[in-house]
Amino acid sequence: MSWFEAFILGLVQGLTEFLPISSSAHLRLTAVFAGWEDPGAAFTAVTQIGTETAVLIYFRKDIARIVSAWFRSLYDRQARREHDAKLGWLVIVGSIPIGVLGLTLKDHIEGPFRDLRLIATTLIVLGIVLGVADRLAARDTSGGRHRAVRERKSLERLTVRDGLLFGMAQAMALVPGVSRSGATISGGLFMGYTREAAARYSFLLAIPAVLASGLFELTEIGEGHVSWAPTIFATVLSFFVAYAVIAWFMKFISTKSFMPFVVYRILLGLLIFALIAAGAVSPHAGESLG
Repeated sequence: MSWFEAFILGLVQGLTEFLPISSSAHLRLTAVFAGWEDPGAAFTAVTQIGTETAVLIYFRKDIARIVSAWFRSLYDRQARREHDAKLGWLVIVGSIPIGVLGLTLKDHIEGPFRDLRLIATTLIVLGIVLGVADRLAARDTSGGRHRAVRERKSLERLTVRDGLLFGMAQAMALVPGVSRSGATISGGLFMGYTREAAARYSFLLAIPAVLASGLFELTEIGEGHVSWAPTIFATVLSFFVAYAVIAWFMKFISTKSFMPFVVYRILLGLLIFALIAAGAVSPHAGESLG
């Protein structure tokens, strides 16, 4: 991997990690359209350490409060009633599905799941799912003729059941094209949470899963065409870009819908299918290079 490839891929990783459009799919597609070798699941996982560090810093006050309350809950019964302590436990509960499936499906994640036909399918299907969830949220908050406005839930009302369902939605992102934030936010909207609550919990829930995945895949770097120095460079770059994206995204969803992302996902998926059908792109492009 050249330094230029690392720069572009790090930029793409930072730009797409927290938007509901799938960073893993965009890393794969960027390499395909540029004629580069697939950077692979290991590169994706390691560069996500950079983007997740951006989450740690952006939400540092929330995280410090949650971690502190969680530790107190280990020995203080009263602390277990605190919302932050419960949230800490629910993040752990919600991380179980992706941890189990990530280890179970590791070979598929690094192989068959990177087929462009599957990526195109997940882009379109999850785009439609996100669109439906967003419309339901908009309908509940705006009300309508002869219909009362339905109150959407905040994170204070998060339950063990909902935390686990959030986690199951997050686990779907093991397939490139699904999008971790897209799946968890969609799940949250279907469960009746506000856009802000679903997005915030999505970011918090991703921390243990992404950091664990990145550390687990560290041993894979240096094997094949992906070397250490470019990977570190891409990871650092993704951190700075991701921090700016998080700040923008949290403001965006407070007043805007997810429909621009829905349209983008569907159009991109259709474009991939069209290119494959025309023979311009192979479903396995980049996998056998080098």
